[in-house]
Amino acid sequence: MKILTFILLTFFSATDIIAQPYTIDARVNPPEFRSSHLKMGGSNYLGESFSANNYYMSINENPAIPVTGEFHFTRYPNCFWDEAIKKIKAGGISILATYVFWNLHEEQEGKWDWTEDRNLRKFIELCKYNNVKVILRIGPYGHGEIRNGGLPDWLLGKKLSIRSNDPVYLTFVDRLFQQISKQVEGLLFRDGGPVFAIQLENEYQHSASPWGLTYPGQPHDWTASKQDKRMTQQGVGVAQETNPYAALGNQHMSVLKSLAEKNGLIVPLYTATGWGNAAIIENESIPVTAAYPYPNWAPASLSNFYLYTNLQKFPDYAPVRYKSEDYPYFAAEIGGGMMIRYTRRPTVPAQSLEALINRFLGSGANGLGYYMYHGGSTPVGKKFFLSDEPFGYPKISYDFQAPLSEYGKPAESFNCLKVLHFFLNSFGDRLAPMQVVLPHNSEQIKAEEVSVLRYSMRVKNNSGFIFMNNFQDHIVRKDITGIKFKIKFEDKEIVFPEKSEFTLVKDESAIFPVNLNLGNVKLNYATAQLLTSGNDSQGDYFVFFNPPGISPEFSFPIEKGLVIKG
Repeated sequence: MKILTFILLTFFSATDIIAQPYTIDARVNPPEFRSSHLKMGGSNYLGESFSANNYYMSINENPAIPVTGEFHFTRYPNCFWDEAIKKIKAGGISILATYVFWNLHEEQEGKWDWTEDRNLRKFIELCKYNNVKVILRIGPYGHGEIRNGGLPDWLLGKKLSIRSNDPVYLTFVDRLFQQISKQVEGLLFRDGGPVFAIQLENEYQHSASPWGLTYPGQPHDWTASKQDKRMTQQGVGVAQETNPYAALGNQHMSVLKSLAEKNGLIVPLYTATGWGNAAIIENESIPVTAAYPYPNWAPASLSNFYLYTNLQKFPDYAPVRYKSEDYPYFAAEIGGGMMIRYTRRPTVPAQSLEALINRFLGSGANGLGYYMYHGGSTPVGKKFFLSDEPFGYPKISYDFQAPLSEYGKPAESFNCLKVLHFFLNSFGDRLAPMQVVLPHNSEQIKAEEVSVLRYSMRVKNNSGFIFMNNFQDHIVRKDITGIKFKIKFEDKEIVFPEKSEFTLVKDESAIFPVNLNLGNVKLNYATAQLLTSGNDSQGDYFVFFNPPGISPEFSFPIEKGLVIKG
């Protein structure tokens, strides 16, 4: 006898109604998974391993969709670090990313400070204690709305060219990396520690910060090398021109990696911000991407971040400098909120994040990350405020409207995202190898259309998930009614729901399983969303919930001996 237990968490909402058919042709050839071109990955004495192919990352040789949350230890009191890490983990986050801001640790030349709220070693040890992996963003440039993007003030007075292969500059970078290495000694992945990845630089040859040594009315003096200043942007965006020094930029990234390795900062994975034609280390770093639908550095406008696409072929903020289909799509810097500034004060609704993650997953993203996931407060320096004052940011508050606030209070987005993280923790190994299949009219759908259903599917071996969202930034959507799907597989066609149609109310999103094995039982479809799974003395169990306005319907093939409990 096969016993399947399902648990349904129910939420209700009023809706109203219109009718349309929606079709997906899931008869596709399997994707080609390649890894020989990537010089990355590694294992440790505990038997843990990280690796990557051109489509997804693997943890302990299992496909995975890692979820990263940004939290800056130097922006939070060290006495509450343990509590903050536990909250982040409770939100379903498996990896924590943090900056090492150079100017917070060497505010005065030669005087290093790794104590109290700047105690990197203590922070990494707490991550290890809480079994949370770490991506360490070591710079030397970081941005992060910090003064000079993290470069110390005293560096401006030196006879050198910052963010370049200038030998004098690299001498100071080498010294920084040596200091960081001392702090994390024994805490790297190879030693059984939590630091499994390192990000080098940030938005290199894409953006920069203004030096903090400025006065009202002065044009910004950008923290960029001389040859890159003409191409420099103030925030994440599309690079309109090709940088003639692109090869030199990639070389500089390789030099930074060599300096990191020279100082013992050796990890399985290195990452580099790859959006907007930024520099990466070809085949030796994972180019991570971003999405900010509510940027404070640009006017309010409709974005395409809620439209499904094939992100491996068409990355956000393209053009990019690398062949995107050679790497897994890791959306590591999704705007988990946004800072306000003097001239622009966007508000980020919680539903926007849930829909954004749905869109990323439905578009082939196989890694997620939030900037920020936990807010904080920028410390005050010995002589200056250490916030990015020339851009008109708050002098101290770095709340960022994050899922966990400046003081650790959960926001509405914390709970919206948690259900998606739990889903990925339970089903990410299945989803990661699935390829994107889009409806035939996907390229014609525009952000300004308020009553057209956005949807996509991810498929492998005649099984998959339907993704849909009904949210758009800076515009009011309408309820999408009369929804019924027809999915064409190699051996059959599934039409659902069988009994009726359903409505996706405005601002909501959903992920529905189709032709999916649940334990040793096949599920034809469900108009309910998977939350998590487990097993007990009675066998496997699966927890679903229904998105607001959608009545749950489950369909199983008729099979002798099948008992459904719920």
